[in-house]
Amino acid sequence: MLKIIVGILFLCPFCLMLNSYWMVQNFLFLFSFFFILMNMCSNYFMMISYMFGCDLISYGLIMLSLWIISLMLMASESIYKYNNYVNLFIFNIILLLILLVLTFSSMNLFMFYFFFESSLIPTLFLILGWGYQPERLQAGLYLLFYTLLVSLPMLIGIFYLYKIVKSLNFYLLSNFMFDFELLYFSLIMAFLVKMPMFLVHLWLPSAHVEAPVSGSMILAGIMLKLGGYGLLRVFSFLQVMGLKFNYIWISISLVGGVLVSLICLRQTDLKALIAYSSVAHMGIVLSGLMTMTYSGICGSYSLMIAHGLCSSGLFCLANISYERMGSRSLLINKGLLNFMPSMTLWWFLLSSANMAAPPTLNLLGEIFLLNSIISWSWISMLMLSFLSFFSAAYTLYLYSYSQHGKISSMIYAFSGGSIREFLLLFLHWFPLNLLILKSDSCFLWL
Repeated sequence: MLKIIVGILFLCPFCLMLNSYWMVQNFLFLFSFFFILMNMCSNYFMMISYMFGCDLISYGLIMLSLWIISLMLMASESIYKYNNYVNLFIFNIILLLILLVLTFSSMNLFMFYFFFESSLIPTLFLILGWGYQPERLQAGLYLLFYTLLVSLPMLIGIFYLYKIVKSLNFYLLSNFMFDFELLYFSLIMAFLVKMPMFLVHLWLPSAHVEAPVSGSMILAGIMLKLGGYGLLRVFSFLQVMGLKFNYIWISISLVGGVLVSLICLRQTDLKALIAYSSVAHMGIVLSGLMTMTYSGICGSYSLMIAHGLCSSGLFCLANISYERMGSRSLLINKGLLNFMPSMTLWWFLLSSANMAAPPTLNLLGEIFLLNSIISWSWISMLMLSFLSFFSAAYTLYLYSYSQHGKISSMIYAFSGGSIREFLLLFLHWFPLNLLILKSDSCFLWL
């Protein structure tokens, strides 16, 4: 693990150099490929040291972090073009990447908590420093206070665990079964807000709408996965409590997913629509994870990775339209088929991935999640059928409203995409469809 972390750390001096933007991005891609070559298809910890190690869950999410952060630099060309504090931007992103890799590779619950919380700070700087509207201050505060309010009880819960077990290593904790309600709630709540679960999701749409494209990509791609990853780690020793209380979270998530899908159907802001659709997807991930069945856990892990790529790609598309139009409103971004015909293919491919069409990884994840939730209780079929229907409905609404129809009278030109943008979208879409062929890496562990 250390060679990856130290390698990324050595990119920091490049942030001080002039015109090192693309070099840093190329190095990050190089690290991604090195990491692919260190492929570990084993369900125990590898590359192990006193603090850091990597098993299959960590491997997929570290890979996703490296990949999406490389693509973030590719998407944020406008920051480079207008020289908008570009060196500070690169430094912030590399700092964020280091914290994310450390979070996913920590083998100690306290270290995980420490990096989990500290990855909030670079994200906050991204939103406050490079966001668009003045409301970004309020969005940043939302993000900060939602996270801080629930993370302090989690810290106390971790200290309580240490008092009893005398160790915080993940693989030692899994030998214990705790039956203590307060511990369960204090450990779970921080992850539920990060997911975000319905009812504690309000920070997400505001943060997405105000963030720059890189902020949206990292929020959708990785920040939402931190919650799921944390739940996968702590449920190994909270199973007894999970059997008592998980039905609460499952029912909130399923009903909330349907309500959020209905909210999606009346959004006029491209980014807000994609952000709310993330909440609906994460609702079904959370429900599957909470059933604590093998198919539920594997399905939620697959859908987390699939959603990271798919949602991030949709935010890139929304940003490409925004850079051309100067607005994210669907009332202005309509008839894009006439304005940017070459982008319509990418809108179609990523929208179909968003509604879990084959052959995307989303489909694999959703099939397993449907299996697990229905085997948990057949009454949930009602909400799941609504969820599937509305997720297709709002995705079609997004696609058809933005691509078809009479072109807005404010648009008087024709615009193609640049090669950089096509490559960026291809690198989101290609792994999404390729991973279903290598889906055993989502199903080997446990």
